Amino acid sequence: MGVVGLGLWGQAHARIISSHPFAKLVAVCDLDERKARAVGESFHVPYVTDYRALLSNETIDALSIVTPDFAHTEFAIAAAEAGKHALVEKPLATTTAECERIIRAMEKNDVRIMVDFHNRWNPPFASAKETIEAGQLGEIVSAYFRLTDVISVPTTMLSWSARSSILWFLGSHTVDTLRWLLKDEVKRVFAVSRSGILKAKGIDVADIYQAILEFRNGVIASIENNWIVPTTQPFVNDFKFNILGSKGMISIDMSNNQAYERFLADRADHPDIFVKPVIHGKPMGFAHESIRSFIDCVASEEPFIVDAYDGLEVTKVIEAIMRSAETREPVLV
Repeated sequence: MGVVGLGLWGQAHARIISSHPFAKLVAVCDLDERKARAVGESFHVPYVTDYRALLSNETIDALSIVTPDFAHTEFAIAAAEAGKHALVEKPLATTTAECERIIRAMEKNDVRIMVDFHNRWNPPFASAKETIEAGQLGEIVSAYFRLTDVISVPTTMLSWSARSSILWFLGSHTVDTLRWLLKDEVKRVFAVSRSGILKAKGIDVADIYQAILEFRNGVIASIENNWIVPTTQPFVNDFKFNILGSKGMISIDMSNNQAYERFLADRADHPDIFVKPVIHGKPMGFAHESIRSFIDCVASEEPFIVDAYDGLEVTKVIEAIMRSAETREPVLV
């Protein structure tokens, strides 16, 4: 495998690949030569600044594409045309038309693409899905999903936040998780947004979106995504979920659980024990398990848990939310 895009998460991909018994990290790529060199040297593999060098490498079977969300299409299509499978970070692409181009290239060249919606590996949500499918909640009526980021994410962590949206960065996770849990598609959305806080800091994007999603089966879901939460919040996300059925209800709080609280001389915090902890020197957690799953499924030729067609459906919904927020009118997906 090769990795294209060597930010923090691209380096996580490289780490998982290099430690997986079914995979070998062959090379890494980033436009920033200093970054590419540093990562390549740390994993003892060649580095390049032109991704086409990875595509021409016949020993590479698959790529991790970990570029900014607006820059997935070119790499995914080129990988498909080179006959290489791809793990694409979420979302698959930021327009429906680009998703469809990627899928056409994938189908034409008989390769497979997985989208890294890693919340499908999140233990509380996996348990919720089992409960739902066992019928223990009865007929599902409604759901609520809040997934936010602290303001340092768009202002400090991401150099490209002005070219993205909190909907692509986190909203895509919320939409995919709801589709997966409900085994259904969204037919109509109504959304509102608000801007101002980030624009005052020179980042021309919306601060927050709130949307009502109406699924084909009648379930109503409310979602909230913003990236203006104070950085003093102990956890990078405010992450809450509730689903209500005719026979029961499930509530999940991933940001304020008391499973592990740490009180030190200079701070109190809640260290990550779910998303991407390191245990005995090995990257663990559900965000890493999705990368491992891609490798497992390529090696075994089993279906991906989440694929390019899921990516297309999520992008359709996000585009509809954006149109609704602009017009302040309901939009059909």
